[in-house]
Amino acid sequence: MKRGLFILFLLLPLCSLFAQTRPDALEEYRRGNFERSVAICKDEMLENPRNMESHVVICWSLIRLARYQEALVYATEGLGISRYDPRIIEVLGEIHYYEGRNAEALRYFQEYVTLAPEGQRIETVYYFIGEIYIRLGRFRHADIALSTAVHWLPGNAAWWTRLAYARESVGDLEEAIVAYEQALSLNSQLADARRGLTRVRQLLNESR
Repeated sequence: MKRGLFILFLLLPLCSLFAQTRPDALEEYRRGNFERSVAICKDEMLENPRNMESHVVICWSLIRLARYQEALVYATEGLGISRYDPRIIEVLGEIHYYEGRNAEALRYFQEYVTLAPEGQRIETVYYFIGEIYIRLGRFRHADIALSTAVHWLPGNAAWWTRLAYARESVGDLEEAIVAYEQALSLNSQLADARRGLTRVRQLLNESR
């Protein structure tokens, strides 16, 4: 009995070392090593095909690599494992968004909002919803969605610019100026915001 405990005591540091050196797909993703992250996730799924973390991280990495069809395969598998995991729901929204399938993307993004109204990706989801409504020419809806996006992430100058554009497109010129000015206060080099502000000021002066 004592001999067995002694051997176990000797092996524990080796087990700990193995756990520490095991590759981390999420860490590789965060470092921008998307191909490495994909490879690690595939190895993890060989060990455990129902590993949700692996399905989520491989989808994130594949989206960053613009491999949307491949991401769709893993996202669909993930949906079969956990139908209401908001991370997979959001991933499916992004895939359909980048592939230009607006109705499908909007459906998944709206489901994400229902499932995780204060989720980690809520600001990005509202941004995507706003962009979809801009694509569809529904600028009032875009204004609402993008206003919500900048409420959650007020320091994103590019999003303020898109909000300004949505407001400009429905003729809310004074509110558009407010949003363009906010964008430029965050990033004075934003060319789209500068052009937009000049354009809207000119339109406002002509209307008076």
